[in-house]
Amino acid sequence: VPAGSVLGVVGPIGSGKSTLASLVPRLFEVPDGKLFLDGVDVNRIPLRVLRSSIAMVPQDSFLFSMTLADNIAYGLPETDPAAVHEAATRAQLAKDVEDLPDGYDTLVGERGVTLSGGQRQRIAIARAILRNTPILLLDEATSALDAESEAFIQEAIDRLTANRTTLVIAHRLATVRNADRILVLEQGKLVAEGTHADLIKSSPLYARLAKLQFSAPSA
Repeated sequence: VPAGSVLGVVGPIGSGKSTLASLVPRLFEVPDGKLFLDGVDVNRIPLRVLRSSIAMVPQDSFLFSMTLADNIAYGLPETDPAAVHEAATRAQLAKDVEDLPDGYDTLVGERGVTLSGGQRQRIAIARAILRNTPILLLDEATSALDAESEAFIQEAIDRLTANRTTLVIAHRLATVRNADRILVLEQGKLVAEGTHADLIKSSPLYARLAKLQFSAPSA
């Protein structure tokens, strides 16, 4: 994955997308072969250094039974409240905060039970913005959003990925169509790679997924 580039990873459910994402911060060790970030084997990077360089927005964002502000700044306890507010604004969360009874001081409950799935994922995106790391992992980061909300937040994600080495795991091809390179996985294997335009022509699996997702339904 070249530094500063966006790598998309797509494929059917169970093809290995999230497992691949877990290999980058070494949640699992690479069993065979090698994985490189900017030309460096991840197994040669000290674990603390590697993980402190990565912000991850998972499919199921974990929130704690604390305030919304504390959840955004989790792991960064000395963060200026103004920076928390800016991160929330950039993650398209500010309007939701205005509607909460205590704003940023609202207790969100264990795992964020008082919030919608989309709100929880936008908090995770705000966390990533606040961490400001050189490497970004987005694992189905818009999976809990409806089409309107997804379009609303995609701009925030595009700003977040600028000048960062980014791995985007996606079921929805719209999330990765502008990636510098896209990997297509099937049953744990890499079956195709290229840009969106390349894969439409060269990969039957990708072309089929694109047709299903981008073609308008018939009347």
